[in-house]
Amino acid sequence: MAAEDDQSMIVLVTGGAGYIGSHACKALASAGFVPVVYDNLSRGHSSAVQWGPFEVGDVGDSARLEEILNKYQPVAVMHFAALAYVGESVTDPASYYQNNTRGSLQLLDALRRNGIRNIVFSSTCATYGVPSRVPITEQDLQAPVNPYGASKLMVERMIKDFAAAYDMRYMILRYFNAAGADAEGDIGEDHTPETHLIPLAVEAALGKRESLTVMGNDYPTGDGTCIRDYIHVTDLAEAHVIALKKLLAEGESHEVNLGTGCGFSVREIIGKVDEITGTPVPVVHGQRRPGDPPELVADVTRMKSLFNWQPVCSDIDTIIHSAVKWHSKQ
Repeated sequence: MAAEDDQSMIVLVTGGAGYIGSHACKALASAGFVPVVYDNLSRGHSSAVQWGPFEVGDVGDSARLEEILNKYQPVAVMHFAALAYVGESVTDPASYYQNNTRGSLQLLDALRRNGIRNIVFSSTCATYGVPSRVPITEQDLQAPVNPYGASKLMVERMIKDFAAAYDMRYMILRYFNAAGADAEGDIGEDHTPETHLIPLAVEAALGKRESLTVMGNDYPTGDGTCIRDYIHVTDLAEAHVIALKKLLAEGESHEVNLGTGCGFSVREIIGKVDEITGTPVPVVHGQRRPGDPPELVADVTRMKSLFNWQPVCSDIDTIIHSAVKWHSKQ
């Protein structure tokens, strides 16, 4: 960092080389912040780090964290670093509690020791489990049904406990389904392996994979497939910047759902990809994926009122068009 850089604008972004983290870095830079990416590249891509310094490191490495925090002295941290596959969390829960929960504890303790009070946390609707009603409000019971959701809920609790004991402040943002790609084509969704519906359907339509496997068609929904609330990753990134600005300006902690309030079934998404690409998605049917609730849709009343904002590019056509554009170029 140059000596003249304003430290009040430096934000440490853990997991900033990942899908959502990299989009958040672009949004931060556009808003005048300096995003410093801290990522171990286990799931992220160095090519996605384009808007600020890059430091390779793991949130579980206390010594490295101390070094980076001392070097940059950020005003806040955006914490994205985590494993995020529901199915994998069921078959390998140890990795999820090690990386997501223990890693976050190491990070929080490093922030405490270094006097960094502000954290924006990437949480998930998976903390709600199988909801008793939809849309889901922030006050609804959190009872996760998979280790991924459980690992994130534990981090939420740790953040609240640290805030109460050590005068820290937080924004806990519970995402529904992030989707789509950057309109300028700088970054997009690039997971290995890919498990998300929209990129899988798009790649199947484009002939980049043999078929799309629909994981269960016997759920208690209108067409038997899971229903999810999709929010464009660019809107999601913008919401993080709004949350950060509000946290820095007002110092009040909040928990907020990030979604659109609209749900689409797997079959409906496939139909939209068929329509937009002009090619039928080749589909095969598989068993339900362990840990998948039938329906997850956000109540976004709090998001709209607290942030005075609503998504601007999260209609499903725009999401899928942006995904098709990105994957067509890869």
